[in-house]
Amino acid sequence: MTELLAPAGNMEALKAAIANGCNAIYLGMQRFGARAYSSNFDYESLKEAVNYAHIRNVKIYVTMNTIVFEDEIEDMEKQLQILNEAGVDGIIVQDMAVFDAIVSKYPDMEAHCSTQMGIDDLEGTLLWKELGAKRVVLSREVDIQTVKDIRKKADIPIEVFVHGALCVSYSGNCLMSGLIGYRSGNRGRCVGSCRKLYEIIDTTNQISLGKNYILSMKDLNTIDYIEDLKEIDSLKIEGRMKEPVYVANVVSKYRKALDGNLKPQDKEDLLKTFNRTYTKGYMFKEDKKNITNIVRPNNYGYEIGKISNINKGKYEILLSKTLNQNDMIRIDHNNEDINLCVTKLYDEKDKLINQATKKAYIKLKEKLSIGDVVYKTKDILYYKELEKQLEGEYQRFDLDIQVYAYPQCPLIIEAKGLGVNYTYESEIILECAKNNPTTKEQIIKQFSRLKDTVFTLHNVEFESYDIFIPVKELNQARREIVQGLYTNKINEKPRRVVKPEQKKKISFEQNQPILCASVLNQEQYDACVQAGIETIYFDNIIRRNQNHFQPRQGTLLIGGYGGIHYYRDTNEFVSDYSLNVVNAQSVYQLHALGAKRVTLSYEINEKQLKELIEAYNKQNDGYPSLEMIVYGRAPLMFTNYCPLKKMNQCGTCHLKSYELKDEHGTFPILSHEDCTTTILNGKILNLLDEMPSISHVQAFRLNFTTESKEEILQIVNIAKDKLNHTNMSTVFDQNKDTRGHFNKEIA
Repeated sequence: MTELLAPAGNMEALKAAIANGCNAIYLGMQRFGARAYSSNFDYESLKEAVNYAHIRNVKIYVTMNTIVFEDEIEDMEKQLQILNEAGVDGIIVQDMAVFDAIVSKYPDMEAHCSTQMGIDDLEGTLLWKELGAKRVVLSREVDIQTVKDIRKKADIPIEVFVHGALCVSYSGNCLMSGLIGYRSGNRGRCVGSCRKLYEIIDTTNQISLGKNYILSMKDLNTIDYIEDLKEIDSLKIEGRMKEPVYVANVVSKYRKALDGNLKPQDKEDLLKTFNRTYTKGYMFKEDKKNITNIVRPNNYGYEIGKISNINKGKYEILLSKTLNQNDMIRIDHNNEDINLCVTKLYDEKDKLINQATKKAYIKLKEKLSIGDVVYKTKDILYYKELEKQLEGEYQRFDLDIQVYAYPQCPLIIEAKGLGVNYTYESEIILECAKNNPTTKEQIIKQFSRLKDTVFTLHNVEFESYDIFIPVKELNQARREIVQGLYTNKINEKPRRVVKPEQKKKISFEQNQPILCASVLNQEQYDACVQAGIETIYFDNIIRRNQNHFQPRQGTLLIGGYGGIHYYRDTNEFVSDYSLNVVNAQSVYQLHALGAKRVTLSYEINEKQLKELIEAYNKQNDGYPSLEMIVYGRAPLMFTNYCPLKKMNQCGTCHLKSYELKDEHGTFPILSHEDCTTTILNGKILNLLDEMPSISHVQAFRLNFTTESKEEILQIVNIAKDKLNHTNMSTVFDQNKDTRGHFNKEIA
């Protein structure tokens, strides 16, 4: 059976999801979850949530899919212990340290690979299956046929997103929020940089292509493709920050779709809660030009009419859909929004009405024009309908009882429900009836009073020898049986803890650190060779989210887990920054997989780096082999989307240069041969002054992107002098450079 997986940012949303037919819930705690701004759950409310769900045969998965710094490892492990004790079914993870802590200690709590890991190929899926994953959440960029192929060949449960907000970047590979605002998406604190207004500039000709929300994705909606999706193990609805009515609306529609009961009106009703307009997504091969909504980054609503006449401040709306009193609407006037609640609605005779279907009249101080489009952003009557669906039982479970009533014996009732058993034994001793013995019908009557439970009475067997059973006793038995079955169901799940196996220690000889470089073109490569750089990453880069692997020669720079799985037995390799490594255990895991060096995340600071190295040394009686990027424009995001195509500039990337601009600065656009895009930081990471004081890092990388040959030669010479301690002057330029996170801690 395909699992319908629903979000819950709080207990109300959880109950709404379960009341509308989900099979599983994913939620976050106060720490280590990728939605830090959601209400989330504390340990007490989590226990309540797990019990509430398990009683209804609904699973609970907890998101712990942020990166975890060294000083948080102990708290992370304590949280896992508490989650295991609470009976959580699975943990959704990004960080290798969290993953290892689960699979090594908690055999009854599954480890699920988060979409933050960027797994979009068979090779990456096979690697994590080998390491102990019980499920892989594939990247949103994977098309449906590839999803099916991976599911078949890897033989591991696969989860995909089917509805809700989309990241424009490959998940886990967006540094924009962290590097600009010091609130990292990899820490669950994304500030939504992709939902901001940007100006697109042709820098070759110094021409502005206009301002818009060029990076703002539409919301995903795949309900039209439910038959294809039924072949996938788990269908995930995004929305842990959404209100309970949103959860109720979306879950109920996908439940109907999965059960074959979806009607055309149900699809329209998906427009009645938050949406940025909809796309079928990359999974169903949406054109990259159509996957963003560059006009508006928040709730779009749906069109219900247009301003058709104006008379002394009263505006006539020619309606295509019903308008109710107290609906929320927005009116698009010259690309500016006027938002209002329709507290007063008039007919053509200027009388107040509560609903209109053809024409309606409103009074506003704001100036509007004939032809302005009116959108409904909240249908008050539909919201009231949804509010009735926020609690209740989506399904009830059979309760079977066998009643044994013999004279001079206690009342015995053996009950079965929810897959567990409970036996009730009364304190009173039964007596023979003097006049009216208790009948089977009376038993059924009392035990049918199950409205406030998850049960419905199914089979009743009654053995009696003219015994009278007080009604009070039957009611007491019913209540105790229900609670007893609940308790047994809650305690049914095992919560084992095993001792982790002793790991082989891995350490490396600490040599004089080297300079290495990454480049984008032959001219930059030649400049690095001329400057004396021996380790250069150019045509030996296997980036994250690169799905087609072929045999290669020599040492590789590998940015994704699929590449590691494919090349680890044939090539020496260095793991790249895109694996988001910020703790000793993640470094160890990559070394164990064969990494010659492990490149650190852009999001680690000086203090955290020292703590990582100290922890690794303590655990392994020696040091790791680390690489660190100390110069270059950081890749703020890597995306499958092409903003140039959206702006009708497709193909011009070979001839011109482009950048985005906002109030903070400019961000160069790199277009790749496969029509993917990297957005670069406008400021240059420059840690050359700090480099000589950084210990136990074996390689310092210079990341060249937009630099000329002359600039590369100059930078390499400075870096060499810094590394040799022959240049003590400051080279950091505060006008064009940044130290990134090195001296600051991200939230």
